[in-house]
Amino acid sequence: MRPLTRSPGPLVGRREETGAIDELIADARESRGGVLVLRGEAGIGKSALLDHAGEAASGFRVLHASGSQFESELPYAALHQLCRPLCVPSPGQLADLAPQHQEVLRVAFGLAGGPPDFFHVGLATLELLSAAARERPLLCVVDDIQWADAASSKALTFIARRISAEPIALVFASRRSGAASQLDELPGLDIDRLGDSDARALLSAKIRGALDDQVRERIMAEARGNPLALLQLPRADGFALPDTSSAPTRIERSFQERLAELQPDARLLLTIASADPTGDPDLLWPAARRMAIDLAATSAAVTATGLAEFATRVRFCHPLARSAVYLAADAAQRRTAHRVLAEVTDPVVAPDRQAWHRARASTGPREDVAAELERSASRARSRGGVVAAAAFIERAAELSLAPGKRIERTLAAVAAHLDAGSPDTAATLVSTVQNTPLDEHQHAQVDLLRGQIAFVRQNEADGSMFMVRAGQRLASLDPERSRECFIDALEMSLLVGRSGDVLDTVLVAASAATSASAAARPPDILDALSLLNTQGHQAAAPLLRSALHGTDSPMWTRRPALALIVAAELWDSDTHGTVVDWLMKTGRASGSPLVLRLGLAQLASRAALTGDLARAMAAIAEEEAMADATGGQPVSYPRLHLAAMRGRRREATELFEKVAATASPDGTGQLADLHHATAVLNNGLADYRAALAAARLAAAYDGLGRPGMVLPELVEAAVRCGNTAEAALALESLTRRAQAAGTPLGLGLAAYARGLVTGVEDHYREALEHLRDTPLLPYHARAHLLYGEWLRREGRRKDSREHLRTAHQLLAGAGLEAFAGRAADELRATGEKTGSPSGHAYDQLTMQEVHIARLVATGATSNEVAARLFLSPRTVEAHLRNIFRKLGISSRRQLKNQPHLLTDQAS
Repeated sequence: MRPLTRSPGPLVGRREETGAIDELIADARESRGGVLVLRGEAGIGKSALLDHAGEAASGFRVLHASGSQFESELPYAALHQLCRPLCVPSPGQLADLAPQHQEVLRVAFGLAGGPPDFFHVGLATLELLSAAARERPLLCVVDDIQWADAASSKALTFIARRISAEPIALVFASRRSGAASQLDELPGLDIDRLGDSDARALLSAKIRGALDDQVRERIMAEARGNPLALLQLPRADGFALPDTSSAPTRIERSFQERLAELQPDARLLLTIASADPTGDPDLLWPAARRMAIDLAATSAAVTATGLAEFATRVRFCHPLARSAVYLAADAAQRRTAHRVLAEVTDPVVAPDRQAWHRARASTGPREDVAAELERSASRARSRGGVVAAAAFIERAAELSLAPGKRIERTLAAVAAHLDAGSPDTAATLVSTVQNTPLDEHQHAQVDLLRGQIAFVRQNEADGSMFMVRAGQRLASLDPERSRECFIDALEMSLLVGRSGDVLDTVLVAASAATSASAAARPPDILDALSLLNTQGHQAAAPLLRSALHGTDSPMWTRRPALALIVAAELWDSDTHGTVVDWLMKTGRASGSPLVLRLGLAQLASRAALTGDLARAMAAIAEEEAMADATGGQPVSYPRLHLAAMRGRRREATELFEKVAATASPDGTGQLADLHHATAVLNNGLADYRAALAAARLAAAYDGLGRPGMVLPELVEAAVRCGNTAEAALALESLTRRAQAAGTPLGLGLAAYARGLVTGVEDHYREALEHLRDTPLLPYHARAHLLYGEWLRREGRRKDSREHLRTAHQLLAGAGLEAFAGRAADELRATGEKTGSPSGHAYDQLTMQEVHIARLVATGATSNEVAARLFLSPRTVEAHLRNIFRKLGISSRRQLKNQPHLLTDQAS
């Protein structure tokens, strides 16, 4: 709801700020879109700067929206307010969108039923704004965005990052807040208080008539450079002495003092208006008539105060005026306002708003209202409004009369706040039921929720403890669910990369719980892991395989993270590929960000480990785009694997240092990945001392999956450094694991490691035999490299050349530069010359450009690429121009002829 229009004219003391806005508008005219967030305290002049933006944007279409503290829980309220002019008369410019995006926005804006594609709302809105901007440039102005609902803020932040090639300017106004916000990442400008001379100039320009010097100084002292205070304080009946409270509080008092001039009916009319954030007179007038208010007289009296005006919309002169009116009313008056608004709100068109008003009007437990709120929570969740769902169900719990219902709804609210990304609120709420009488099932539910809260807060130890305790509580009541809780603890720790000693804790607790329940059941993954812990790989491998593939359904359809780790423990690259394919197919079909991001991260790692670096880069680019779209952090391990395999020291070192600086102290899994990647990089560069130091650190991590793959690196580095005893110990562990797994990959790696330690030629030949048909090309190539190096050192130059040549061709062809360089050095040592390595098409491109080039080369349109990478089509076209320039080509057709760019399009 926009405040009253301010008088035109230059803004005193705001030359820098208006200059920044003018530059933003000028760039948007040239299709260089951007965003500016104006940050400052209430009354500092942000709204006046927004008005300046509107005046500067001549020829632009201007869209307005404003956040409201009273409807911050309603999903997409602010976004709908901004986009509504583009959707009316229906369908408006929605008709220009792809059908799936039309439906996404219709559902998000409450124009259609069904579950929303929450993940694509931002992209659909970007397409809508881009379509509108094709006619003329577009300015989107959002005031008080700090009060916008979370779903709208997320979508607007998403859009702001993706308009660099669009004729769109976004200007947001936000109050300063100590709380972290996605908006903090956007370009912004802090709006400070006016200096003394500018404050005096503003006061002189805006206040008619001469001011007594003493009065002027009192106003200056009160306002302390706040422009709204300078303009509003003189309208109060008197001036309070300066105090330590902020200017906005004093301004609110000046607004409230104007209320004293009004008759009770006029104050009540304003109170009703302040309780309705829509500003819809079709609600206000019927509500006022129910209170027998004389509309003609009261609306005229209110307008005369300047606090609000009543036209096609109800507008307050400033957001602070609205909050001042609402807070000035006593609790009974506010309840009355909400009651009459609920009575006049259409339960078919706006059932959630009606339920919310009814809840605000309630003074005590009301089961009928609580049930309505519960239904509203369900509707909000179905539209992707998890924040709204949490608010509705929390209020439903407050209004519940029966203790059982109150507990049930409170726990549901905790879960909803977790889904909404508010672990602190969830923790506060769950504490309200911890000391109430609960049965064991409820105690277990509380423990599970506290465990999830702890994991979100990156407190792995507490998270595991609570989940394990939930399993213990259910051991005799529900043995099957009890074991699921234990596996939940393990899966969660794996997903967040901080498993640490969770496995031991889980296995001990599961064993005790099984003894307590004495339930007969078939062996499961916990039994397999327990056997692995106590008797080793040889004994546990059959049970691990059985658990991995399952009897009714494979493990990865239920617990993909655990399945990936078990496959790695078994050296089962084929099953790993199957799991990755399932994740990608399921993630694409369902649109689940969690599943698809896990699939993309694993696809990137697998591609790097198979030597398909272009595919790895493409998958990383898409995972990073999805992370940005959902407000998360990109997964680090595929980037580590790619950098290690590519073998560029400077690029890899910069990445490794960045990951090390941001890794959680208890993020042992992430650190293990970092050390493993460092070992691979330095073995490729023949820096064996650095490789040995890193491999030792990685091998010290005793969790599932990772130690096996680092052991070959440890053996190679130790042998090259002359640490034969250390190499032999690592080889022994590697051999046990590989023989138990019995896969070509494990047996091949163990064989070439054995050749390094023993110097026996047959071990190298055995390695080549096992690795010839595995998908992990780099390890097959390294087997040739190691064999060729051994042959050369044995004086068999002619024999060595064949294997070194094969190694060099495979490694250089895949772009594994460090290992290819090693092979080239060895070939030169045999007297054979090697040509300069041929470049790869992707060497000049960013990861995002590689992905775009691959997609376009297979026939994807700009719109299809845009949807895949959460960009606008115009941005895709801009990237294509850069790609053509870098590759020296001029058409999409020519992309198909770029070497090494299009290897394996199955992704």
